Amino acid sequence: MNKLVVFSGSSNKKLAERICKCLKIKLANVDVARFSDGEVSVKIEENVRGKDVFLIQPTCPPVNDNLMELLIILDALRRASAQRITAVIPYFGYARQDRKDQPRVPITAKLVANILTGAGADRILTLDLHAGQIQGFFDIPLDHLFAINVFSDYFMKIKKVNDLVVVSPDVGGIKMARAYAKRFSCGLAIVDKRRNSPDSTEVMHILGDVDGKNVILVDDMVATGSSLVEAAKALKKNGAKKIYAAITHGVLTGGAVDKINNSCIDTLLITDSIPMKKEKSSRKIKVVSVDILFAEAIKRIHFEQSISVLFDAIGR
Repeated sequence: MNKLVVFSGSSNKKLAERICKCLKIKLANVDVARFSDGEVSVKIEENVRGKDVFLIQPTCPPVNDNLMELLIILDALRRASAQRITAVIPYFGYARQDRKDQPRVPITAKLVANILTGAGADRILTLDLHAGQIQGFFDIPLDHLFAINVFSDYFMKIKKVNDLVVVSPDVGGIKMARAYAKRFSCGLAIVDKRRNSPDSTEVMHILGDVDGKNVILVDDMVATGSSLVEAAKALKKNGAKKIYAAITHGVLTGGAVDKINNSCIDTLLITDSIPMKKEKSSRKIKVVSVDILFAEAIKRIHFEQSISVLFDAIGR
């Protein structure tokens, strides 16, 4: 382990500290500051020559600042002669623009992939990408972890899986929902919806039986919360009893927390891939950590071991 060094940017240092605690190593020091005009200033405080370096930095809001910080630290590590640099990005920002679905729009996920590679990343480790095809945008190895084990452990512990149906809030999330349904050995339903704008949706109808069932809505991220709340409302109208949501990345922008508090969702479960700010705390929102998951992945990558055991049971 003396060749393993873990650094963290400023976006989610608490998660990095928890990961290092699981690895039984000390989080390495990097000085991240700002010039008077807002430019990022970085200095690596540890010797990384010939070391296997992991840099933990989710590109969560403020996305541009955190992404730029990630790129600059990557460049500093490369110039410090690190043997291998793995960018650990628990939440991969700019993932929603993964294809050209309208005239004259960018494919930003591919752009960010190119920039990360150019900045010096030799490998990427991430969690629940918005679209699986983003893995193909990278010309370097990418390890894609899933939060299903963390969420399923939580629901098994609280034993709230009786009369259960797993629901995908849209057609794009069917694969993820099917994995959860397989894990819980329960039914599967889909919310058929029509998107009016990037931030608003109109639910059409439910494909599947949710009447008299406890429901778990599963998705990769919740931003404004509009889609999630509308899906929960439609499920309630169709006879669902308790409604839970297991969403990997709690972006929770704008008035998302108020929408969730005023909705028929009983519990929203998110991971700590994005730090939970105090002003966003709510009795309905529970946070589970992915520290053990990432620590095990980092250890296996460092020792050149397979990480497939971390997601073999997902069925994707």
